[in-house]
Amino acid sequence: MSSRIISITGAVIVGLIIIALVATEWIAHTIDDRLNRVIAHEPYTVSPEAQVLHSRLHLADLHGDSLLWDRNILKRHNYGHIDVPRLIEGRHAIQNFTIVTKSPSGQNMEENTGDTDQITQLVIVNKWPVRTWGSLTERALYQADKLHRFASRSDDLMVVAFSEDVAALMTARNGSASPVGGLLGIEGSHALEGDLANLERLYAAGIRTVGLHHFFDNALGGSAHGVSKEGLTDFGKSVVQYADQLGMIIDVAHSSPASIDDVLELATRPIIDSHTGVRGQCDNQRNLYDRHAAAIGDGGGLIGIGFWDWAVCESTPAAIARGIRYAVDVAGIDHVAFGSDYDGSIKSPLDTSESVVLIDELIKQGFSDEEIEKISGGNVIAFMERNLPHRAQ
Repeated sequence: MSSRIISITGAVIVGLIIIALVATEWIAHTIDDRLNRVIAHEPYTVSPEAQVLHSRLHLADLHGDSLLWDRNILKRHNYGHIDVPRLIEGRHAIQNFTIVTKSPSGQNMEENTGDTDQITQLVIVNKWPVRTWGSLTERALYQADKLHRFASRSDDLMVVAFSEDVAALMTARNGSASPVGGLLGIEGSHALEGDLANLERLYAAGIRTVGLHHFFDNALGGSAHGVSKEGLTDFGKSVVQYADQLGMIIDVAHSSPASIDDVLELATRPIIDSHTGVRGQCDNQRNLYDRHAAAIGDGGGLIGIGFWDWAVCESTPAAIARGIRYAVDVAGIDHVAFGSDYDGSIKSPLDTSESVVLIDELIKQGFSDEEIEKISGGNVIAFMERNLPHRAQ
């Protein structure tokens, strides 16, 4: 073969590689844009009272799946729901970046099995390391590392993993809107791959909120959207107990009612439901029974109210505020927070930069400035400072 032919062949191969890389980036962007939509709306009009109050708040959100997507969260985007510039604009002090590792095909609210997985395709398209293609634990660790790497490149983002980090964050903000504290959590403990030792690996990576289930039953027990609707298995109970010992925070979002009953009986520390609604306001199996919401509040926990239609029965800021009002009436003012589910394949009426709209709606619901300060972020900030582990001396 002549050198000229070899040269042409090499150029063709390089060209094909470039085309393939561009195509995969386009596919990744398209998937993100299609699944994580802000519902089209005219610019919101908010009261001067809401604008003034918002300007001095430090907000927090208990659930956002942004690390799953091929998106540089340090840059502002015109798609999706979360990035650091928009978090700053919305005056968010803490964002819980929750890690998705598996999701069944045909995902629905009623009944799913764990036999299929849509995330594998996304992992490959997004060019994640090969070690993540077949391991849920590696997928969780990779996403945690993404947040750490983003934080290492920006003064506007810091990872919050210990109680002392929360105090340092609020000192650094000093009344301003930056830096943003990134908390890490998992959505579904199938990420442990049935091995309790992997909980220590996730802890070492900075993961602090432990969602037990997602859309299917797993080795820990029944999901609200699984087949069995059963409670925790022995392994599930051991995960709850060991997470408690490590100082990790149990998250019962997506867990079956029977599993939540078991967690409430076992847990020795306050728990959360990071993104949900309450059935008395919006009745479907995705949401907490009122008795569970009350019990989480009685135990010192937090309930994050979601920003999508299944959580509050309508995709509007007013519906989110109504869901929050109902949850406060059931669980108490100190135990309700924002739990958006941003970037979790939902259509939301607003993104994180538009949070002043929710402040306005909470004012309309009759909440005082002090109560709005708690709901919008104060409850999460105080909870994390109390319940995150202390840094070893």
